[in-house]
Amino acid sequence: MKTSIEMPELDRKKTKTAVEGALLKYRMYKTITFEERTATITSSYTEKFHGPTNVTSDQTASIAIYNVEEPERRRRYCERIEMAVSRLHPKERLLIEERYMKDDYVKDYAVYNHSFDPPISAVTYSSIRWKAFYKLALILSLGVPRTAGQQREGATG
Repeated sequence: MKTSIEMPELDRKKTKTAVEGALLKYRMYKTITFEERTATITSSYTEKFHGPTNVTSDQTASIAIYNVEEPERRRRYCERIEMAVSRLHPKERLLIEERYMKDDYVKDYAVYNHSFDPPISAVTYSSIRWKAFYKLALILSLGVPRTAGQQREGATG
């Protein structure tokens, strides 16, 4: 008795955009420092005409919660991306790390000519990148399924 696993067919363009967006967000979280919010202590001199809202607010508590939770949320996000990338095949991992996780200005050409030893062709690079994106999309739940009306663009995995 044979069992087969049906892999979902993903929309290449939308899935690529989603995965690249997640990797861009990762890179931003890693490179840009978190700025803590501070409470304003000067009163405002503008008149505010509004009725009672029956809601009390605690500006200091809201800011303190944000200052604690936001760095933790960013750290967890980065760990999740790193864990997903660590599960990839070594060639796929090298491609993703070199192209998307290190520097903003690295181009595909530099990766397939200088990071791979021996260098690979642009077609091979594109194939490896799609396989990595496909796996990352499934691991991170970023995959965009292909609708029934779309034409098939090639193999999904």
